[in-house]
Amino acid sequence: MDRSNSVNRREAHTTNGTKKTQEELFVQEEEQEVQSVERIFESKQVPSWQSQLTLRAFFVSLILGILFTFIVMKLNLTTGIIPSLNVSAGLLGFFFVKTWTKFLDKSGILKQPFTRQENTVIQTCVVATSGIAYSGGFGSYLFGMSEVVAKQSTEANAADNVKNPSLGWMITFLFVVSFLGLFSVVPLRKIMIIDFKLIYPSGTATAHLINSFHTPQGAKLAKKQVKALKKFFTFSFLWGFFQWFFTGGDGCGFGSFPTFGLKAFENRFYFDFSATYVGVGMICPYLINVSLLVGAILSWGIMWPLIEDRKGHWYPADQSPSSLHGIQGYRVFIAIAIILGDGLYNFIKVLGRTLYGIYCQFREKKAGSVLPVGARASPAEASLSYDDQIRTELFLKDQIPTWVAIVGYVSIAIISTITLPHIFHQLKWYYIVVIYIFAPVLAFCNAYGCGLTDWSLASTYGKLAIFTIGAWAGASHGGVLAGLAACGVMMNIVSTASDLTQDFKTGYMTLASPRSMFISQIIGTAMGCVISPCVFWLFYKAFHDLGVPGSEYPAPYAIVYRNISILGVEGFSALPKNCLTLCYIFFIGAIAINALRDALGKNKAKYIPLPMAMAIPFYLGSYFTIDMCLGSLILFIWTKINKAKADAFGPAVASGLICGDGIWTLPSSILALSGVNPPICMKFLSRKDNIRVDKFMKP
Repeated sequence: MDRSNSVNRREAHTTNGTKKTQEELFVQEEEQEVQSVERIFESKQVPSWQSQLTLRAFFVSLILGILFTFIVMKLNLTTGIIPSLNVSAGLLGFFFVKTWTKFLDKSGILKQPFTRQENTVIQTCVVATSGIAYSGGFGSYLFGMSEVVAKQSTEANAADNVKNPSLGWMITFLFVVSFLGLFSVVPLRKIMIIDFKLIYPSGTATAHLINSFHTPQGAKLAKKQVKALKKFFTFSFLWGFFQWFFTGGDGCGFGSFPTFGLKAFENRFYFDFSATYVGVGMICPYLINVSLLVGAILSWGIMWPLIEDRKGHWYPADQSPSSLHGIQGYRVFIAIAIILGDGLYNFIKVLGRTLYGIYCQFREKKAGSVLPVGARASPAEASLSYDDQIRTELFLKDQIPTWVAIVGYVSIAIISTITLPHIFHQLKWYYIVVIYIFAPVLAFCNAYGCGLTDWSLASTYGKLAIFTIGAWAGASHGGVLAGLAACGVMMNIVSTASDLTQDFKTGYMTLASPRSMFISQIIGTAMGCVISPCVFWLFYKAFHDLGVPGSEYPAPYAIVYRNISILGVEGFSALPKNCLTLCYIFFIGAIAINALRDALGKNKAKYIPLPMAMAIPFYLGSYFTIDMCLGSLILFIWTKINKAKADAFGPAVASGLICGDGIWTLPSSILALSGVNPPICMKFLSRKDNIRVDKFMKP
């Protein structure tokens, strides 16, 4: 999953009335941030950690958590590409509470003003809630256990390797595995934030955003951004509603519009009029979108048509298009090879940088040096600024006792070790104990690596658990299901660990107490453990073709994760002819491309596609990449016309498009559950097929 980060930049004018470029303003603001942010807020008293945890903050977090869970779930079940929604969460949190407090203030009953610390609590809680929709595996390992996904493969689909979704066990599973990562990194918060001075780019960007909201100029810009978001939210929602009327059957509606012709449509090259992915394309970096398009052209434009020409030689001519012994096998396993190659390279790279950074930190600690993580001041210049003095003092003030972290981790680990084998009898208690012994180390590595690179390798650690536990359990003892369950345990631990350290960084820069951050993360995680399964259950019951290739919600990563588990347990015997050779080529190619990108440096690497992004359309097709590239094109043209406005309002417009279309899934799901079907089927046929239909219809 790719996460792209945006920092809102204010438009301003110089004293002579000429407009400064947005880049100059951003540099200027960053310089001011280093020197004077806390002086701007000097007159405002920092509330106690208890006062930062308000009822209104958690009420707003609940509403936004449900909204963003729907959005993340839809993205999970369609393409698996999830952009950073931090800007949207921060902006909407600010807007809702600011509106609330403004109304109370006019009524004369406002008891507590809205502070940046409370804004940070909302941000943390919302991201924790919606984050469970990703780490919970509803579009990957968890749904990969289901019968729907298992039927797409002829291997390992016996009852021992299948577990269908159910609200009861999903909620229980998430509650016993989602909190361990939080307790595992609490004792290391000072080392990560104060001693190692890790950057945590997303956390830092979010802090800049929240700090800017609570200045007079930033509040004015935020108000304009919310107006833009509301406008495009309304458009996106109504567009989704309008499209629904024309989807009264399979292959009907604007989502099946053969934009580039019927032949291109057969190879999944078309624009499907999705406001969500136009918005995602506006948020994601240009390189991501171009990489997706390159992958789509390479696979669906060149490779798959060539392999289909070998039908009858490489695989049986009568094989179903959805069978993994036919063309679908090449699509899935070559995509897996690229994902594993990319994941292995980045795992080794980030782990290497992590270990080297720790080694340098401890070796040169006496000299007062810092980690080599970018442009840093020399030891002589590294004395704390006024801002850092204030932030460090408050960050260390509200300590979370180490014994709380240890007792919490051990207690939950014991409960989890007892509970999980009752949910998955294939996952033996001693497998879980081994995971929990190594998990704190891996959680630290992931949190540290995320601080260096902003890259969470949660899914890579999850795949590592699939291979080790799956192979240990063996094919005859439900190894496929055991591997997927172990993946869930590991992913939840390392993902929540890196999320919490990001939040500690945000809290550090906004003077939010570590205690309020920790409690907010726990409450948000608890909300997510209930909300995410309920939202998934709504999708599962409303859309009966959920997880089926070619459907509205194909859940592409579910089949990918299941087949990774099958490979770990049963090896390569199930692959079609020459598929293994192609997998080796693309596995090595993914590593080579990543190595080339690092060797050439940042300036030249931006012209080389990302293998992980290229892999996604190998299985899904290019329809969503057309949407995302259109989003990139809109932003590119907007930037050329007015860079300041594009930088300031681009994220808000994109968020409106994503949120409106995403929230439409709630009424559309309710309509489907109620048996209300769209009244019209808009379908596109060739002239020859249309003549045949006309002859059939006319007596």
